[in-house]
Amino acid sequence: MIDIQNLEGCAFMLNMEIQGSNVTIQLPKLLTVREEKPSYIQHDLLFKRLIETFFSEFIEAFFPELYHEIDFSSMKHLSEEMVPSIYDGNQKALDIVVEVKWKKTDTIIVVHVEPQSYQQADFNKRMFHYFSLLYRKVDKPVLPIAVFSYDEAWEKDEFKLTIGHLNVLTFNYLTLHLRKMNWRQFVQKENPVSAALLSKMGYNKRERIKVKIEFFRILTKLKIDLEKRDILIDFFQTYLQLSEREEEILMEEVNKLEDAERILEITNPYVERGKRIGRAEGRAELQKEVAVEMLKEGSSIEFVAKVTKLDQAEIKRLKKELSM
Repeated sequence: MIDIQNLEGCAFMLNMEIQGSNVTIQLPKLLTVREEKPSYIQHDLLFKRLIETFFSEFIEAFFPELYHEIDFSSMKHLSEEMVPSIYDGNQKALDIVVEVKWKKTDTIIVVHVEPQSYQQADFNKRMFHYFSLLYRKVDKPVLPIAVFSYDEAWEKDEFKLTIGHLNVLTFNYLTLHLRKMNWRQFVQKENPVSAALLSKMGYNKRERIKVKIEFFRILTKLKIDLEKRDILIDFFQTYLQLSEREEEILMEEVNKLEDAERILEITNPYVERGKRIGRAEGRAELQKEVAVEMLKEGSSIEFVAKVTKLDQAEIKRLKKELSM
């Protein structure tokens, strides 16, 4: 059980007064801190959208003990709240900052999640800078979490400041290194975040098709709306893209499953997109819409014909129209 009064893994090791939930904090507009290496914007946005949309599910999937200690009913996203930067030059807004309540003491705490897509030798120092700035602004207990999604093994979870033999400061934060996680341990969980993050976990080339099948199988069990489902599909498809041959094998494998029909409804992104665009226009028009979308993505005429069941001559005509 995690004790909010003693968050060694999460807190600044100096005297910290825990504020009651009745404290009102005025936050300015932008929380930024200098970052030496430019961030990968798409990576940041994808992770931000995924974790902010399914924040409680993220905590439940990867920090279950913490999940049971937190009350998410009054959750508030602070990522867009603005605070002045303490640095000039390059700036980076903190990706995910969420305010929740600690069940035992009814204390308001702030959770900061920082996705990191590339190895950085002084990342632990940067996490301390983030923590210091955030704690100074909100004056509430701050729980920092770093999510590593690169291949390298680096995953340091503390920053120390020493002078001679004297340890002046020890700062710790929670870490989640996705590449070190076995994807098979999460396929039985009906959790949207762990399902999407299968694409960033540890699997080999031979397992890619199986990983994608399991992702869509989980998706069929989730009771979420289409907009949220699209967030999961967009994230997964960005990080795990199969070749045309792999997609063909995937279709063959899915057709052998008992729940094949449900999976096939969402397995092919082009088919799904076509269904939404042309549902009312009849099957023939739907097939053409799907074919056009696939051609735009660079799919071969043979593969388009196999998916849409259209005649290759018709597909060639559509391709010619696109190039005009």
